[in-house]
This record gives sequence, C-alpha cells and structure tokens, in this order.
Amino acid sequence: MTTILVTGGTGTLGKLVVPALGDAKVRILSRTANGPGRFACDLMTGEGLAPAVDGADVVVHLAGGPKGDDVATANVVRAAERAGVGHLVFISVIAADAVPLGYFRRKHEAEELVAASEVPSTILRAAQFHGFCLNAVQTAAKLPVVPVPAINFQPVDAREVAERIARLALGGPAGRVRDLAGPTVYGMGELVDKYLRASGRRRLKMPVRIPGAAGKVYRADGNLNLDADTGTRTFEDYLAEQFG
Repeated sequence: MTTILVTGGTGTLGKLVVPALGDAKVRILSRTANGPGRFACDLMTGEGLAPAVDGADVVVHLAGGPKGDDVATANVVRAAERAGVGHLVFISVIAADAVPLGYFRRKHEAEELVAASEVPSTILRAAQFHGFCLNAVQTAAKLPVVPVPAINFQPVDAREVAERIARLALGGPAGRVRDLAGPTVYGMGELVDKYLRASGRRRLKMPVRIPGAAGKVYRADGNLNLDADTGTRTFEDYLAEQFG
C-alpha cells in the first residue's frame, strides 16, 4: 500500500485532498498532532519533519501561507531527499513567475527548489480559490464604499483542485503539469456585485488603480492563464452554496 504524507492536511485544500486519496495509507502533517497518522511539525524550522517523512512513498506539499513558502519547501525537499521519497507533489499558483509580489515570488522560488530536487516531482499551478475571492470581497464590503482594484480573476473550486492533486499523487512524477483555473474570468467589480446580491447588501463602489510593476502585470491580465485546464464550478455556484 502506498504511503502518502500530506503537509497542510488539515487546511482548506488538504482536508479535501486526504479523502480523495482512496485506499492509500495517508499521513497528515500539521502544526499539532491530534490522532493516529497525524504528525506535528514546524515547517519553518523543520522540527518534527523527519519522522513524518520517513517511510513515505509520496509527499504532497500543500502547506503554505503569505510568508515563508520558500523556507518551508526547502525543509520539505531536504527531508524528502534524505528519506528517499519517490514522488513529491507541490501546489503553486498561476503566474508565480510573472506577478512581482512577495507571495508569488516565494511560490516561484519554492517551485524551483522542487524542480531541482533529487526527488522526482510534479508541480501544479492553480488559480485562486473561490473562497479566497469571497474573503477578499467580504473584507472590502465592510467599508461603506468598496474599493475595486482593476484586477481580473479566474477563480477555481478547491474541490476540483483537490481532485487533480489526488490523481497526480496516485500517479507517477510528471514535472510541471498544465495549470488549473476556473471556467470564467471575472473582474473584481463583478465579484463584488455578485457577493452583494447574494448577501442582500448594498454598497457604493470606487475604482482603484494599482500602481507600479504589479499594476502593469494585472492590467495586462498577466496573472491569468487563459490556456489552462478549467474546472466546471463557477463563482456563482460557490455563492449559491454559501448563501442559498
């Protein structure tokens, strides 16, 4: 039986990936251990990582955050190399090498660490999840006037990303695979409008221009990949689930 370690196994994506792995023997890595097959680890220091990786056939590295993805991934890569892991699966973000912002840059650095590793790997870039976009518009809509930056998104359903990750983990190393995005491109203003209608709120909107190099990339839709594979669940579907 294949043994698969999932970092971030209790997170938004991880808790969807774990049940999708079927009959595999799954280990879950998180900040705290609270049950069988669960390992506590600090990925920023690597403390607790070695016993979790030891004996694993596949490592699915999903843990991430606004800071430190490069450091955490370097620790995962080193542990996987020492343990002789046969396959390392990594989730990244579309346009990791194009958007000049810290989160994207660190994701790209993490991609390069995985690709250069001695461990055969698979890298999947995905668009922002529907939940990320909902959180963004909910936060903005707390203001009496909603700031609307000139950004387009192609949000994807986290369940569809999880299904793809699980298939990749159960298969062989494939390198950088095709990106995965949602079926529809939305401007930030459209996302705000859809949220306001679904939640029964009214707000004024104010266009906001993003300055600098990042703004240039966003105005050119450099954060999107219109040639990516696409899921089927739309942001409207997601809102219907959340608000009925």
